[in-house]
Order: sequence, then structure tokens, then C-alpha cells
Amino acid sequence: MRNFLILAFCFRLGAASSLLPKGPSRSQLRPTNRARQPMEKPKCLAIGAAAFGAGLLSSFAIKRLFKYKPPKVWKFTPQGGKFGHLNKPTAGPQQEMKLPKGEHDLQLYSLATPNGVKANIMLEELCDKYGIEYDAYTINIGEGDQFGSGFVGVNPNSKIPALVDYSDEKKPIRVFESGSILVYLADKFDEDGAFLPKDPAKRTEVLNWVFWQVGSAPYLGGGFGHFYNYAPIKIKYAIDRFSMETKRQMDVLERALAGKDGSPGGPYLCGKQYTIADMMIWPWYGVLAQGKLYGDAKNFLELEKYPNVQAWAKLISAREAVMRGRKVTRVWGEDWEQMKERHSKADFDKLPSKP
Repeated sequence: MRNFLILAFCFRLGAASSLLPKGPSRSQLRPTNRARQPMEKPKCLAIGAAAFGAGLLSSFAIKRLFKYKPPKVWKFTPQGGKFGHLNKPTAGPQQEMKLPKGEHDLQLYSLATPNGVKANIMLEELCDKYGIEYDAYTINIGEGDQFGSGFVGVNPNSKIPALVDYSDEKKPIRVFESGSILVYLADKFDEDGAFLPKDPAKRTEVLNWVFWQVGSAPYLGGGFGHFYNYAPIKIKYAIDRFSMETKRQMDVLERALAGKDGSPGGPYLCGKQYTIADMMIWPWYGVLAQGKLYGDAKNFLELEKYPNVQAWAKLISAREAVMRGRKVTRVWGEDWEQMKERHSKADFDKLPSKP
């Protein structure tokens, strides 16, 4: 705010200089038969000083606006933007808030963001294949629910999703971070290795891609998505930097699905088997490729130029468990897309029909 006030002051100063007493006009300075009337020196000096001062201060203000020199010690100031008011440089609970608990062993606390949808999809896939049921409750990160004492007790990092397994009521197991949740659920419930192969080589390939997503998506979400879609000001350098990296990552997927660079090829990321690698990566990169993330990002990044990614994204999005998983803990969009709480597969039958 201070920088904008400086810049406004400079423009006011420039405008004020136009109100100073005027010197002779060009026609008045032309030779005549009368004696030449020289410009009064005080007026000339005042005009020159005002113009120089306005230019100097304007230059100073512009440098302050667009060139930031970090201080020796950083001090926190509240941020702008859509979620800036929630961000602080400290951890721990900010309010007392007990978590609800349903009747099933598995309790999911989440929101249907790309990170949250990963766990939703895995749980719905396990429900279809093995009959595993779970309860899901919305953690509204826009309202600060993630900083409630109950949720922080499950995930000290205050990020969704988080899971509690009450199979042993005396020793419940907390699981946080989406990658950890999917691996935990696969190891415990996926007896057939349908989503995480038992063969060591195939299992490792799947985990390679699981952790590729964990390391890569922050550049897409916190980098490109933030500066392109959410940041209160548009910074060309930041958007260019993260657009380049996002497109590079899309090309990594494009080549992997084509069977290049040592990858087995499609139709899924690890070959012919649909795995937790697809569940981890699709909510970010598949949804982005389909134009359902960050406004007009699909056109901005020319994502139609990745045909293998487009075919893969379409294949994943057609799965019943994926379509249901996108609705769980979703609190925006059409009524038929939203399920704030989920307690059984039958709950989906209670949603309004899609028009």
C-alpha cells in the first residue's frame, strides 16, 4: 500500500507542476521588432525543478514497486489474495474444534480439492472391489477448519486429506499426506494387488510415479495455479517460470504414456494396470488437461497438444469410482455434484439427478 501511495504522490506532483506560473510561449519567443522579452529566471527554475523532481520520484516509486530487496530479517505481514488471510508462519491449532466420528473404522477428513480427491477415489475403488466402507467429513480450508484442534491432532501440518483408522479402538492410526494414505490403504486392503502390485519391480514403478506427483505438483498448484489464477497481482516472471515447468511436466507424462524413456506405455501410467499412480496424478494433471482447473489454463498452456495425456485423462474420468470420488466432500458447484458428508455408497443415490 505504501508503494502505491508513493506512486500516486509522484503523479500528483507532476500534475502540480503544470499549475506553476508559465514561461513565455514559443510564439512569444520569436524575434519581433520590439525588444526580446527573456523568460523570468525564477519561473524557469521552478518549472525545471518540478519536472526533475516528479521524474526522480516516479522512477524511485517504480523501482520500489517492481524491485524487492529482502531485508536481513524477514517479518510477517498478512498476505493478500483469496487465501492469504489464513496463512501464518506458525503451526498448531488456532481454535478448539472436535472432529466428528461415524460408525465405520475409516474416518476421512478432507475437501474435494485435487489433493483431497486422491483419497476419495482410492476409498471408492476399494468400496467397489472389496466392499470397504468409510465415513467422510468436510474440512473447509477456506474457513480455517484445518486449524481446529481435532484436525491438527490428526495432521500436525494442517493440510487435507487426513485419515484415522479405528480398526483398533485402543490404538487408532492416523494417516496424513495423500501419498501415505493411498499406500496405507493399498497395503492393508488391496489383497489382490489390483491397485498396488505385489511384484517388487511393478510395485516400485508405481511408487516412482506416486512420489513423482508428490514432488512435482507443488510447481503446478502452488506455482502455476497460484500466480496464474489466485495471486492478487500478475507477475510475468512467476507465470512464465511456472508455465514452463508445468508444460515440461505434462511432456513427462505424455512421453511416459507413449512408452518412451523406459516407461511401459499406456493406457495407464504404469502400463496396462490402473494403479494408485493414476489416482495420485489424475486429480491434478488429468483435470487440468480437461480444462477443469485454474480457469482458462487449458488454452493458455495449449494442453490439447498432449494427446496421450488427453486420452488417459478421459479414460480415468469415466470410472464410476472416480466420478463418485469427485463428489465426496465437495461443497461447490451444482447440487448433484456435492456431498458434504459420506457414510455409505447408498448416499450417492440420495443426490439430485444430473440434468
